[in-house]
Amino acid sequence: MGTVKTFQLGISPLGQSPRKIYVYLPNGYQNNDRTYPVLYMFDGHNLFFDKTATYGKCWGLKKYLDKTNLPLVVIGQDCNHTGDDRLLEYSPYRGRGNNWFPKEEVYGEFTAKWFAEVLKPYCEKKFRIYSDREHVGIAGSSMGGLMSMYVISAYNSVYSKAACLSSAIDTNYQALQKTIRTSPMSEDTRIYMDFGANEERTKKAFARAIDAMLEISHLYEQKGCSVYPRVIVGGEHSEATWEKAVPVFLEYLYPELYSERKQ
Repeated sequence: MGTVKTFQLGISPLGQSPRKIYVYLPNGYQNNDRTYPVLYMFDGHNLFFDKTATYGKCWGLKKYLDKTNLPLVVIGQDCNHTGDDRLLEYSPYRGRGNNWFPKEEVYGEFTAKWFAEVLKPYCEKKFRIYSDREHVGIAGSSMGGLMSMYVISAYNSVYSKAACLSSAIDTNYQALQKTIRTSPMSEDTRIYMDFGANEERTKKAFARAIDAMLEISHLYEQKGCSVYPRVIVGGEHSEATWEKAVPVFLEYLYPELYSERKQ
């Protein structure tokens, strides 16, 4: 059985600093000297335990990783739980073209930089994980999915893989496109992205969301990236749906770990 450890790490001048960090260490971590590949994730409180999840249902990551005995370390940052602060911290762009997103200053770029320049180096000193981009991924859902798309583009020298689930790309679609077009990206980059068939209320809105996801996928492919765009039949904007996606995106991003298990 793997273990989940927590620690606190400062993220000022953002609020709720220091922030809780959740770290899943795989079975056998304490009994060997192996260095592990790592996946950094947003909304760490929703990943491993129902009791810490915002809506009482987590992604079931610990359960899946324990069951498969996958040699992967997962590190999740707790979001800001005050008002709209999570939206502000998980957006690299100000809102455009919608009524629900705050129009005030956003801090997604600060968060992305903090992940790469504070959280990642700190964890590399504290745990036996790889630092090279080949073994390092980023993942999240909703606003965390948007952040993952931004990070894999703007910080491609740091991360080689990303899982972007139910990404809130409608908050500033054009700015995201520009980031992808103008960011240098390596051809070994792998990106999983999905959207649930039941996330939108109308067929027109659903078609628009899928068209946007496929256009983003095409932009990544034009950069030479390998992309897996996926519509989840019956999928909703929820942790229960994202839990079902875990086996799919992990095997796509880390195929070598699954090959290792079969040997």
